Amino acid sequence: MQMTTPDGMSRRHFMRHLAASAATLPAMNFISHVQANAAELKKKQKACILMWMSGGPPTIDIWDLKPGSKNGGEFKPIDTKGDLQISEHMPKTAAVMDNLSVVRAMSTREADHGRGRYYMHTGYVPNPTVVHPAFGSVVSYELGTKRKDLEIPSFVSIGGGGTSPGFMGAAHAPFLVDNSGNIRNADMGELGPGRLEQRLNMLGVVEDNFIGSQRGESGQAHKDIYKKAVNLMTSKQMAAFKVSEEKKETLDMYTGAPAQGGAMMGAGGQFGRSLLMARRLVEAGVPFVEVDFGGWDLHANVFETLKNQRLPALDAGIAALTTDLKQRGMLDDVVLVWMGEFARTPRINQDVGRDHWAASWSTMIGGGGLKGGVAVGETDKDGVSVASGQSYQPGDIWATASHALGIPLDTVHTSKRGRPMKLANGGTAIKELIG
Repeated sequence: MQMTTPDGMSRRHFMRHLAASAATLPAMNFISHVQANAAELKKKQKACILMWMSGGPPTIDIWDLKPGSKNGGEFKPIDTKGDLQISEHMPKTAAVMDNLSVVRAMSTREADHGRGRYYMHTGYVPNPTVVHPAFGSVVSYELGTKRKDLEIPSFVSIGGGGTSPGFMGAAHAPFLVDNSGNIRNADMGELGPGRLEQRLNMLGVVEDNFIGSQRGESGQAHKDIYKKAVNLMTSKQMAAFKVSEEKKETLDMYTGAPAQGGAMMGAGGQFGRSLLMARRLVEAGVPFVEVDFGGWDLHANVFETLKNQRLPALDAGIAALTTDLKQRGMLDDVVLVWMGEFARTPRINQDVGRDHWAASWSTMIGGGGLKGGVAVGETDKDGVSVASGQSYQPGDIWATASHALGIPLDTVHTSKRGRPMKLANGGTAIKELIG
């Protein structure tokens, strides 16, 4: 049994220290690219990239179309390089679908944004007696702590609001950046290195005395997190956040570069940039990166919004990330997960939109050595219920990811109150994907 204890540090506390340490540093040039040597590139470090579709995407219009049904909508399915069909507005993704699979039999009961987000991130329904860690925090604890050469955070969230590390503690909270790699709540300032050294030495004396008073674990956690903040702001690994260093053709591949000229702007282009940053981060050794792509709460004008805004960006981003990882020999070591907090109703409402729906929907998962090009489970002809006889929960998705990441499925963590917590809430790895 693996034990996890709280460190007593809040996320706000951590970010305050990060901002303070940033303000004490001299102006530094983090833009210069760090050339990795051949030996480093050959290292096979497992990682996961979560593409989080905040708002709840209409998977019936993306991964599980229903042509001929009253609920089918305006889009047609197209063949893919795998053994399944997806939306006609995802042609680039269709060409790489032999590397990705769709779980079409998700069925949960959480159709509220907050509760659904919590459930899908943690594998647990909200409980007033315990705050469960997001799966990214679990990976940070299980894999990040073993990567002694990793100086940047082991759980990075790009463009999102962040999730709770729960009883894993602040050391495993998501590190928040925007799609340009700017760190939130940390403004760089100038201060001479002598002044910095004096301030850190003074802090060390105070905190050593605090820890020596044996007041619990929070003092040591306080010191450890401050050290991580300083290491972060001085590390050359910060170059991983600098998407601007990539070649223009690579950035264009991720952001779409439509034929009418120029890469997609706005949220679409930001999603592509975020995925490119995610690739750079996992290449640097970060084991978990979450990329937030919001705007899916489509209660009205669902087809117009999908066709002109959401799907072009989604299609370009997924295809580019999959292709890029494969060309770099990384795809078998990086798990890709695509999901939202729930999906949208099969029924189209009076505003030509779809409302909240959690009873029957899809997620996408691939890479990491998992089987690609298949659809797991099915919904009925109108998309209103799971028809395969086997439905799946978020814990099953994270158990499948855990298997691919090499995290034992019998791992148990311990909450603040000493309660044992099964990995992924005891979910089962999906046999059709793991062989």
